[in-house]
Amino acid sequence: MSEGPDETGNVGPTASAVREAAAAVIDRAAEELRAQLASVAEQIDPFPAFPGAVFAYGIEVEPSAGGLPELGCVILGDDGGLYELEIGLDDTRPQQTVADASTERHEALVPLDVPAPVFVVYAHAALEAAAGYLEGTRKD
Repeated sequence: MSEGPDETGNVGPTASAVREAAAAVIDRAAEELRAQLASVAEQIDPFPAFPGAVFAYGIEVEPSAGGLPELGCVILGDDGGLYELEIGLDDTRPQQTVADASTERHEALVPLDVPAPVFVVYAHAALEAAAGYLEGTRKD
């Protein structure tokens, strides 16, 4: 951290240096969590189908605090990535006489694109959820 006199003339870390150091710690934590997510996802075989989804596989991620309410359903994917699961109907296709819900259904895994501090919250919740899943499936 760079040091310099503050507004009162005291020598110590500058406010920007403190912010930069904190951001660097969060960025390192996010990278370490990404590696842990990939590692734990490799241990889950087979990866569970997401409840209520037809084509998506994943484990739901629900942070106990610090999550963003505007995000939809966030899941841990089988590649260790965090995704927002979007489910809807494809209404661009002509109506069929015999409706097959699976052909009209649209499911998309959108990579979670959030700032590093928010990612850390979701990644921690994902690791907790994955650990819980592993505990429930392993017969030790």
